[in-house]
Amino acid sequence: MATDRNPHAGIPFLDDDAAIVAALEEVCIPALMCSMVHMTGDPSWIRGDTRPRFAMLNNYESGLTVEEQAEVRKLAVPVIAQWRDAGCPEPVVPSLKLVKELMDFMAAAPVDPAVVEMFADDLHFDGADSGAITWKDEVPSDVRDAFHVVVIGCGESGLLTGIRLDQAGIPYTIIEKTDGPGGTWRDNRYPGARVDIGSHFYCYSFEPSDHWSEYFCRQPELRGYFERVMRKYNVDEKCRFNTEVVKAVWNEESSTWSVEVRTPDGATDVIIANVIVSGTGALNAPRMPEIPGMEDFKGPSFHSARWPEDLDLAGKRVAQVGAGASGFQIAPTIADEVEHLDIFQRTAQWMFPNMNYHREVPSGDAWAMRHLPFYARWFRFLMFYPASGLSIEGSRVDPTWHDPEGRSISQASFERRSIFEGWITSHLKGHPDLIEKSMPHYPPSAKRMLQDNGSWLKCLVKPNVELIRTGIERVTAEGVVTEDGEVHEADVIIYATGFRHNDYLFPMTIIGRDGIALREQFGEEPTAYLGISIPNFPNLFCLYGPGTNLAHGASLIFQSECQVNYVMSAIHELLTTGKRAMEPKVEVHDKYVATYESEISQMVWAHETVKFSHFKNKDGKIYTLSPWPIPDYWAWTRGVNSDEYDFV
Repeated sequence: MATDRNPHAGIPFLDDDAAIVAALEEVCIPALMCSMVHMTGDPSWIRGDTRPRFAMLNNYESGLTVEEQAEVRKLAVPVIAQWRDAGCPEPVVPSLKLVKELMDFMAAAPVDPAVVEMFADDLHFDGADSGAITWKDEVPSDVRDAFHVVVIGCGESGLLTGIRLDQAGIPYTIIEKTDGPGGTWRDNRYPGARVDIGSHFYCYSFEPSDHWSEYFCRQPELRGYFERVMRKYNVDEKCRFNTEVVKAVWNEESSTWSVEVRTPDGATDVIIANVIVSGTGALNAPRMPEIPGMEDFKGPSFHSARWPEDLDLAGKRVAQVGAGASGFQIAPTIADEVEHLDIFQRTAQWMFPNMNYHREVPSGDAWAMRHLPFYARWFRFLMFYPASGLSIEGSRVDPTWHDPEGRSISQASFERRSIFEGWITSHLKGHPDLIEKSMPHYPPSAKRMLQDNGSWLKCLVKPNVELIRTGIERVTAEGVVTEDGEVHEADVIIYATGFRHNDYLFPMTIIGRDGIALREQFGEEPTAYLGISIPNFPNLFCLYGPGTNLAHGASLIFQSECQVNYVMSAIHELLTTGKRAMEPKVEVHDKYVATYESEISQMVWAHETVKFSHFKNKDGKIYTLSPWPIPDYWAWTRGVNSDEYDFV
C-alpha cells in the first residue's frame, strides 16, 4: 500500500466473498451506501427510494426496514468484490456539491448549506488534515527557534496543541502532573468509566477511527488511544511528566512568562515562555464534599478520580456518595461484587435511553470501518450531525410556556420529559418508591444528561442495593449517618462528587500585568473572550476555558480542535508581525461577556428548579457552559481578528 494513500480511503484487503457477506450483516447500511458512492463514483446508490427516514442519535439504521437493508447488502457484495479484485484503488473524492447530497442523504433532510463546510472540514475526504499547520516556512527558523511555548497538561487538548506546535516547528514543553497523557481518562480509572459521546466522534478528526472496540469505549482503551497518538507524533519527546506548574508570572519588559514548576523530586525549576497554553480542562481537580466526620471513617475512603489500584470490593459494604456522571457508571459495575451498596443521591438524574451504550463494535462493522472507503467517515457524521448543536433554541426557555411545577421549558421539553419518564417507569415497574426517588423534578437536560442502556435502573432494583435520597448529616468511623438519624454501616466510602468545575487553572497561581492575580480577577465569575483569551493576561490562552463546556452538541475534542486552531492563529500573528504580546481588548471581552451572560441566563441549565449543579457557581450563575450554536463557535475560531486585540 502506498504510504501517501488517503488514511480514510480503506485499507486494501483480500478477504473472500463469504467474508464480505458476513461482514455486511453487521454494518450501518446508510454509511455503507455512502461508501459505495466513493467506491464506484456512482451517486445512484443514494438517489433511489431506499434512504434513511431520520438521523437519530444511536439509531444507526436510520429507519431502514429489514428488507431494504438486505437488498442493499445483496447489491453491495459483488461491487465490493470487484473493487477488491482491482486492488482496492483510491476511491472517488466527490465534489462539494456531491458531498452536500451525501450529507442530505445521511441526515434524512436537507443540510443547511452554511454548515456543509464545517462538516466537510471535520470529515477530511481529501485525506488532508484540515487543521494541520502549513505556515511553518513563512517564519524564519531563527525566529521560530527563539520562541517557546509552555503547554499545561497533556490531556486531549494539550496533546493536540503539541501536535500543532510541532507541525509549526515551534519549540514547546508540555508540563503534565501525572505520568502520561490522557488527562481525565488517565485520572478516572474507576470501574465502569467510559465516554458518553460516541467513540467514533470522540477522537481527533485527523486520526482514523477503525480501532474502537465499543461504540462508547471504556477508560483503558481511551487512555491507550492518547498514548498511541502521543507516540505517533513524538509528542512524548517534549513532555515533562510527573511535573506540576505551581506559578506563572508575566514579565512586562521581556514580554515573557516565568513558569515555575515542581519537578518529580520536589525541586523547583523555572521555564521562560513566550506563550502559555492551558490544557488543564475542568475535570482535573476533584471536589470533595464538606461532611462532618469524614476523617473519622476507619475504612478506605476516596474520590472516584483517585481510585486505589489494589482495591478489592468483594463482599464489602460500600457507601457511594454521589450519583452523577461518575457514580452513575460505578454503581452498576460494582453492585454484583459487593455485599451491599448504599447510593446517596442528592438529586435524581435524567438519562437518555441508549441501547448501544455498552455494546461492542461487531467484527463486521469494524471490518467495514477499516476497509471500505470513507465508511468510518460517514459513520462519524452519523454521530456528529444529530448532536451537532446547529441551533441552541431547543435549550432556550420559552417565556410563553407555562408549567406550574417547573418541570419543562417548552412544548418540546414537555414531550421529551414524557419519553424519559416512560424509560424510568418501564424499568422500575413494581417499585413505586424507586420511581418516586428516580424521577427528576426539573426540566430534561437542565443538569448533565446521562446515558443509560438500562444498567443504572436495573442496578437500583437489585436486593443488595439501596438508593438513599435523605441528606447526609455526618460520617462516623463505622459509616454514614443521614439526617433522619439512620446509620448506614460501610467498609468503604466512595465520593463520586465531581470536580471543581468553576475553578479554572486551579490550584496554580497566575500573575498577569500589573501584578493582577488570575484567581482574583476570575472570582466566582471566570470569563474569557471566546473562552480562550483574557484581558490583563497577555499570551495566555485557555483550552476548555470559561464558558466553553458543551451540553448541547458536538464533543470536547471537536471543541478543542476549534480552540487550538484559534490559538495557533494567534501564535502565527505574533511570529509573522514581530509583535511580542497580545491580549483581547477590554471592550471586546466585555461585550462578549455581556452577550454570554444574557444568552446563558435564558437557557435550561440556568433554570431555577436546579438548586445543585456542577454547571453553576455558588451564586447559581453559569460561567462554564457554552450557549453558542456549534457552527457559530467553529466560525469564530477559524482565525484571530487582530482588530480585537491589543498588541505589544
